[in-house]
Amino acid sequence: MSIRTTITLDEDVLERVKQESRARGASFRDTLNDLLRLALAQPKHHPKRPRFRVKPTHMGWRPEINYDCIGGLLDFAEGEDRR
Repeated sequence: MSIRTTITLDEDVLERVKQESRARGASFRDTLNDLLRLALAQPKHHPKRPRFRVKPTHMGWRPEINYDCIGGLLDFAEGEDRR
């Protein structure tokens, strides 16, 4: 099944498709469809990102802090006026 539609091509793209069409000896429509199928079949290329790593830093041990008490940790980190 084919659907008729109107598209706007840039001049350089139009010329490239016409050149390819002449080289293949095929119609403009068939060449354009083949080129679109080829482009759509390509796997999507995602640039490889560097791996995110967390570098732990020793913050020291403070005996006056109860590390099991979230409220005490928040008081220490944000001050007692945090509420």
